[in-house]
Amino acid sequence: MRVVLQRVSRAEVRVGERITGRIDRGFLLLVGFTHADGESEVSWMADKLVGLRLFADAEDKMNLALADVDGGLLVVSQFTLYGDAVKGRRPSFIDAARPETAIPLYDRFVALLRERVARVETGEFGAMMDVELVNDGPVTLLLEK
Repeated sequence: MRVVLQRVSRAEVRVGERITGRIDRGFLLLVGFTHADGESEVSWMADKLVGLRLFADAEDKMNLALADVDGGLLVVSQFTLYGDAVKGRRPSFIDAARPETAIPLYDRFVALLRERVARVETGEFGAMMDVELVNDGPVTLLLEK
């Protein structure tokens, strides 16, 4: 499981003209799954993300977690996180989980996040999406389990 986390001051995702998710302060999560992922990876990642201290405290140090700043999450599926462009010019996506594997993992991940965070918004799995964000910092992390 791979997640690209971006700390944002605002973010939204649209499918066509329809907004499927929007948050103010929080994390935009681009999420990809591979064939070997399961409950342990999804659970570990949900706990890790919620506990990360990436927001500034009164001394301007990254010391506050999502709950401390009443932040939200915008979760967007992105199979291209498992793209391999080592050979040739066209990436291979054979390491990305197929939808029949990835969709239940994505749904479970979102459910676990909703148990831990008051505001969790999403994109639409498998759809062409426009993601708009203001990266705060910028702060961007790549997490993998």
